[in-house]
Amino acid sequence: MIADVRVLPEADADTPVRFDGHLLDKLCKDTLASSDDAALLERMRQAYPGSPLHLARLGHEWYRLGGIVKPNGARIAADMGEWAERTFIECGQNFNTLLAHCEEGGFLATHHTGVTLYLVAQTGPRAEDFVQIEVDRTQETADRYLIDAANPPEDLEELIDPIEPVGVEPFAVGAARYTYRRKTEVALFMRELGRHRPDRHPAQRFMDDWNASSAGPRKVFCEDWSLRLFQHIGRHGEQIMNVEIVHNRTREVPRLEGPDGKKGNALATLLNRFDAQAGYPFAWYFHMLKGLVSPHVGEAVHRDLSKDYAYLPDRDAAVLKQWAAEPYCL
Repeated sequence: MIADVRVLPEADADTPVRFDGHLLDKLCKDTLASSDDAALLERMRQAYPGSPLHLARLGHEWYRLGGIVKPNGARIAADMGEWAERTFIECGQNFNTLLAHCEEGGFLATHHTGVTLYLVAQTGPRAEDFVQIEVDRTQETADRYLIDAANPPEDLEELIDPIEPVGVEPFAVGAARYTYRRKTEVALFMRELGRHRPDRHPAQRFMDDWNASSAGPRKVFCEDWSLRLFQHIGRHGEQIMNVEIVHNRTREVPRLEGPDGKKGNALATLLNRFDAQAGYPFAWYFHMLKGLVSPHVGEAVHRDLSKDYAYLPDRDAAVLKQWAAEPYCL
């Protein structure tokens, strides 16, 4: 039975919603995982009714080694590596004894496949004013014998991760599950990132350009863009932080022809068509920064600006002129 959701009291209109990591972890543990993730999203929305939480994107599927089960699916160990090392010692560090034990039990090895969900909620008017919540959806599957009796492994490393395993008909071990990974207050993260750099990070320039342009008032940044975050401690105890802006691809990315000598009205028509398909003004510029549109487009528009063509709003023209003076990309 799924436990009741604890709904937090609504915050004051001027106070941003604070997402509680302990509550998010509990919601993940108590929710049965499904391929559409609708139940998890609904429970999080119930817990935070004043927050426009939505699924921004799914990450790439990943894979890692799992544990050991009997042929009937009964669990022997959750961590194959830990079990192999411990059982080797229990077998008197006699590898042949360990192999005989594995063969007698007919043990199967499992692996975990997973995908990371990136959920976001806007918390303010600026591009960086949002919370990003990362949750892993995983499924454990048994798909091979632990050892090949006809061609046994020569050491523990080969036992744990053989090059040519003997497969079995795959079957799920337990239900799919959600695991809460982390939440990030993006504005705080970007502020901390800036403290460790002498210049503005390209991702911060991207957000600053968004705030300064006509896209800012017309489109919620985290509907189309989310973050891939990197944060760890270096060899000398220093804090190492980095970030990549990722396009959520909630719709088909429109194509923009190369400028090919176009200028004035012809070029403006191309840009307007792209922006209409993308769903917000000046979209071609931000897609250009991500490499989804050729930088030659930006160069062509900048040449038009220098010749007194005026098809960009003043705020967008100012952003493009700054880019032309100091180009960057992500």
